[in-house]
Amino acid sequence: MNDTAAVFAAVFVTLFVAHSVGDHWVQSSCQAATKGLPGRTGRLACGRHVLGLTTTKGLLLAPAVLALDLPVTALGLVLGLGIDAASHYWADRRTTLKRLADRCGKAEFYSLGTPAHAGHPVTAKGEYAPTLGTGAYALDQAFHTLFLFIAALIIAAL
Repeated sequence: MNDTAAVFAAVFVTLFVAHSVGDHWVQSSCQAATKGLPGRTGRLACGRHVLGLTTTKGLLLAPAVLALDLPVTALGLVLGLGIDAASHYWADRRTTLKRLADRCGKAEFYSLGTPAHAGHPVTAKGEYAPTLGTGAYALDQAFHTLFLFIAALIIAAL
């Protein structure tokens, strides 16, 4: 494995872990509930979430870069984290990702696990049973992982 491949692997793993921490532990409940709302309230909540998420990624990347002596550049870090942040904001406004899912023929999967889906989970009484395992969440996380991959490539290559 060459140095660039090793840097890519280390950066991707670090970004993947940082993404999970930032998206689930750092994001506030208020941000999660309001980041998809229309208007200023939603935009600000989403912006605050992405700021916290990107900060988390930077805070986890710093010790990895130092401890592993990774040859990364400021330009690579700024471009990689910037593209990741912009893509995360775009997807987390929710209507944008839903439109993409609709256009890709994934509307039914997007609604999986919600009352809108014909096969939604139910209780023994036949009432809707809430779940965290939704198609929207799966598509959201897959989209974010794609951009973690792209960010790691940029950071490793520049």
